[in-house]
Amino acid sequence: MQIIELLWPAFVLAIALVFIHTIFGIEIIKRGVIFTDLAIGQVAATGMAISIAFMDGEYQSSMTLFFAVIGALVITWATKRVEKIEAFIGLLYALGISSIMLILARSAEGTELFSKLSAADILFTSSADLYKDLAIYCFVAFVMFVIYPKVKGVKKEFLFFLMLAITVTSSVQSAGVLVVFALLIAPAYAGITQKRYDAFSFATLFGSIGVLVALYFSYSYDLPTGYTIIFTVVSASLLSVVVLSMKVVAKK
Repeated sequence: MQIIELLWPAFVLAIALVFIHTIFGIEIIKRGVIFTDLAIGQVAATGMAISIAFMDGEYQSSMTLFFAVIGALVITWATKRVEKIEAFIGLLYALGISSIMLILARSAEGTELFSKLSAADILFTSSADLYKDLAIYCFVAFVMFVIYPKVKGVKKEFLFFLMLAITVTSSVQSAGVLVVFALLIAPAYAGITQKRYDAFSFATLFGSIGVLVALYFSYSYDLPTGYTIIFTVVSASLLSVVVLSMKVVAKK
């Protein structure tokens, strides 16, 4: 009972992270721009690093959002004007990660801070942080399910990346860049690959079970939470895809 009282915010946040990122993950996989979230997340984390290194952690959310929106604007522009968009987005990611390393290079805790930006520990999330994230995710979900389908053209493209940027701003601070990327792609990939059920529903359930199992093992065996989530969800996704592929081959 005491464990439930202690860890329930982390469990709820983990499921919320899966739900909101699955919305974007399915669309990103269909578009074939897999590294979009990773690039935006890394650029957003650059703002976070600047706040930590030069502002004593102040204006962290504002700086993260500012850089995330810049990343979203650049990618929105590039999707219509740049050839080989995946290469462009990959280079944007490389620029973001190298910027963070340079910004944190003079800090004695640089390596530790970089690890936190990559995969944070959500195990002991406070209820206050949870409610803040849930408010943001509810707003984003409303926009994506109600407003987004009614918009067309460049406005629709920008709205998609803007909502992704807002989501990433919150998620990177709570979970880290690599966790966000894993939750964006792994459940959605498993959901799209199978054909029996609705992709979004399957992906959300698949990812939710994965993160809850990861949190349990992280707490029980004192493992780094972020990397446990990544390993568990990604392994499960790859395994499900391999099993489905083997079944298809067997039928032929």
